[in-house]
Amino acid sequence: MTESLYGEVGSIEYDNLVAGNNVPLLVKGVVVAAGQGVLKKGSVLGIVTATSKGLFCAAASVDGSQEAKFVLADDVDATEEVVALCYQSGELNRGALIFDSTDTAEMHEDELRKNGIFLKDIN
Repeated sequence: MTESLYGEVGSIEYDNLVAGNNVPLLVKGVVVAAGQGVLKKGSVLGIVTATSKGLFCAAASVDGSQEAKFVLADDVDATEEVVALCYQSGELNRGALIFDSTDTAEMHEDELRKNGIFLKDIN
């Protein structure tokens, strides 16, 4: 009886979030505030000053979360408070980041750079 010694074990799908390796890709666990629903990988988070919890970044906010600090490394269900893995530094694809509907990568690029995240355009 012959047995196949090769075959497909799995597959990899590239999401194009990570855009290079010139800047170390560091991750950190961030407590994400409850009540935000499902946040997708690549969502940009700010930190609420009063609670030190992550909130989906929006320039119109005035609680500290208007400053972009982290990028979600995985999808997360923030219906309840949860600790999420976030990028705190690295080269990330500008086009793969998710912002509030009125925000753009350009609006937050300087903040992200100050915090160790450098944006890059990739095809």
